Amino acid sequence: MGSLNTLSAVEAARQIAAKKLTSEALVRDCLERIAAREDAVQAWEYLDRDAALEQARAADAGPPRGLLHGLPVAVKDLIDTVDMPTAYGTPVYAGHRPAWDAACVALTRAAGGIVIGKTVTTEFAGMYPGKTRNPHHPGHTPGGSSSGSAAAVADYMVPLAFGTQTAGSVIRPAAFCGVVGYKPSFGLISRVGVKALSDTLDTVGTIARTVPDAALLAAAVSGRADLLVGRPLAVPLRVGICRTYEWKQAQPETVAAFERAAEKLAAGGIPVKEIKLPPTYASLVQAQSDIQLTEQAQSLAHERLTHGPQLSARLRGILEAGLQISSERYDAAQTLARNCRQRPAGRIAGGRRLRQRRTDARRRPSAAPGPDIKRGAAPLQLTHEQTGGGVGYTVRRERLAWRVKRNIWRCCSRTSATAATFTRRSVMFPRAASSIPVSH
Repeated sequence: MGSLNTLSAVEAARQIAAKKLTSEALVRDCLERIAAREDAVQAWEYLDRDAALEQARAADAGPPRGLLHGLPVAVKDLIDTVDMPTAYGTPVYAGHRPAWDAACVALTRAAGGIVIGKTVTTEFAGMYPGKTRNPHHPGHTPGGSSSGSAAAVADYMVPLAFGTQTAGSVIRPAAFCGVVGYKPSFGLISRVGVKALSDTLDTVGTIARTVPDAALLAAAVSGRADLLVGRPLAVPLRVGICRTYEWKQAQPETVAAFERAAEKLAAGGIPVKEIKLPPTYASLVQAQSDIQLTEQAQSLAHERLTHGPQLSARLRGILEAGLQISSERYDAAQTLARNCRQRPAGRIAGGRRLRQRRTDARRRPSAAPGPDIKRGAAPLQLTHEQTGGGVGYTVRRERLAWRVKRNIWRCCSRTSATAATFTRRSVMFPRAASSIPVSH
């Protein structure tokens, strides 16, 4: 087995473009890594090695097709693929063959990407875990619901992967596995062809080992070249510290990692300011839960009514809880979320109102790293219910986000399990605070 699978996606793309590397060699090394490690990690739901190599050879023989030319990409098994089964993490859809690719998959192929397989998702992207192990600590959870995507990227099986997030399903597994998780602004990457859970909250995101790599995949499928990381910031970076109303739930190890990251930012010359959220934000987590539960019960109505016995007891309970939420309570949650998005998102410590221009990024917990805060130190046992620590960032403008995040990453890299949620400032809590870690 070679070491080409350890290359960053950006570096691999550069070498492929310069004819110093073939897509076939890169894909072959990734497949060899998967063969060597899959029994331990169990990140994959489906692989087609022969088809992947055939696509790679075709890429080598043809002209460059786009930003992802010749690069292997993993797709979460919640996202439709025309040439591979898509089971959504449930026996209900075992062997299901979609009629077409999801939009993000079609755009990946159009940009030259090689879709090598489907990664494990939790049941309908919910709370019932799949088979995937944390590649750094096999007895610990990889996080969910984008478990396989985060684990595959972290274990050097593939440089790029898609995940989806309704509450914390990109940033949590990224944090637990020690990679970069990008949860973009709502709608930046098309959700067409992704199994719906919550129309208000669902978002397609990217997972990679570096910030420029995550940006590369997002740029390729969104058509936004300005997301690419190519130059330093033109103005000094300013970071706001936001502990949120859930801070009391943070573990001591999370608090320590959070404070250490702030110290490293300050030591790196980045101005850091404390941000206090308005009192109305204290109810956003409950609002998010009400919205998600209600819409989840609606979205999975067919499965609930027709295939109830094939669903896990946990999911059946969640769907029943969603049915109990009144329309008035749901509407109130949506109103609260809408009002909070329209109001200033906080004040600098001391009471002064925080204006959009005062900070470029906001740091707050993303997922609990557990008692051992080294990379991949996630909670023990294979469940996905612990959230609320780690280090995440919200950036106020998408086009600025990647250069901001690259500078933050350089200052804080590897200090804890670290993930990133980058959203436009006006939708810091897109669709009722989906970037706030909650149980999901």
